[in-house]
Amino acid sequence: MTPFRRRRGSAARLGERQIALFRFGERVYALDNREPGSTANVLSRGLLGDVGGEPVVISPLYKQRIRLRDGWPCDGDEQAVRAWPVKVENGKVWVGNQQLLARAEAS
Repeated sequence: MTPFRRRRGSAARLGERQIALFRFGERVYALDNREPGSTANVLSRGLLGDVGGEPVVISPLYKQRIRLRDGWPCDGDEQAVRAWPVKVENGKVWVGNQQLLARAEAS
C-alpha cells in the first residue's frame, strides 16, 4: 500500500477482510471495503467530501453518502458499513488490534 494521500481512499487487507482506508484532514478512517447493497469491494474508490462538516465517502456504485467515523449512511434507509478503529503510531497503521503491513505518512 502506498502512503495515504489526503482525501483519497486506499484498499488493504485485514486478515481475510478487505477494508477501505481514508485520510481526511489529519485523521485516518477505516471501513469495510464492500459497497453497501452489493458484493463489490469498491468503497475505497469513492469520492470524499463532507455533509455539514461530517466527513463522508460517496459510494462509487450507488452514490450513497456514508459517514467515515461510524459507517452509517447520511441518507436514511441504506445499509451501514462496518467502521474500524484506527491509529497511526510511528508511521505504522493499526486497524482494530492488528497492524497493517504498510506505512502511512504523518504529513
